[in-house]
Amino acid sequence: MDKFNFVRNGMIRLPPGFRFQPTDEELVFQYLRCKVFSCPLPASIIPEVNVCMYDPWDLPGDLEQERYFFSNKESKYRNGSRANRVTSSGYWKATGTDKKIVSSRRNHIAGKKKTLVFYRGKAPNGCKTDWVMHEYCLVNAETTASINTAENALHQKENWVLCRIFSKKRSCKTDEEVIRVNNAEMVHAPQTNNNQSPVSSSSSCSSSSGITEVTSSSEAGDEEEISGCTKFRSC
Repeated sequence: MDKFNFVRNGMIRLPPGFRFQPTDEELVFQYLRCKVFSCPLPASIIPEVNVCMYDPWDLPGDLEQERYFFSNKESKYRNGSRANRVTSSGYWKATGTDKKIVSSRRNHIAGKKKTLVFYRGKAPNGCKTDWVMHEYCLVNAETTASINTAENALHQKENWVLCRIFSKKRSCKTDEEVIRVNNAEMVHAPQTNNNQSPVSSSSSCSSSSGITEVTSSSEAGDEEEISGCTKFRSC
């Protein structure tokens, strides 16, 4: 898997035209599960970072994009199970209810997703920000009978998590931006006859590792898999 190693200095370095866009199920089954039980990963694309050692804007990677990290949860108290989510400038606070991640093949719950929001300052009087983290972890419902592991792997199972961090402000376009883009597309849209149909693009997805490739209709059959990535190819 050396040729699929896309981590450089703690950051994802994908070739031009590729995007890492895994689903929740792929993150749990193809990446987190393999990481916990020391199985081969589809691609070395997610770095190991203790996310609570950094503020979200100081984590490695492009602030304009979603960032993914393997992280070990640290206990807030020595004899407790409560996770420490405090950083130098604030803290992560859980919000909403946890989402169960169910396997589409085996139809059983193997993971869960917790949503957290970053607050500046000290709890409970922090100031809410636009930074959001999705924290994925395995659950005890998944047995390890099919995998030969030691007892220490069970301990790691509870500590290893996969984090997706992004800013809602940066990831969402404002209404003015959407209107401006739509107007620009209408002005530059090519004129077509009634008997002609514009070239359409199609998207094909890999069900096992989350790799998709977007090509023109004439090249829709040419798929290249690299694990959770999307490659855009011009005509």
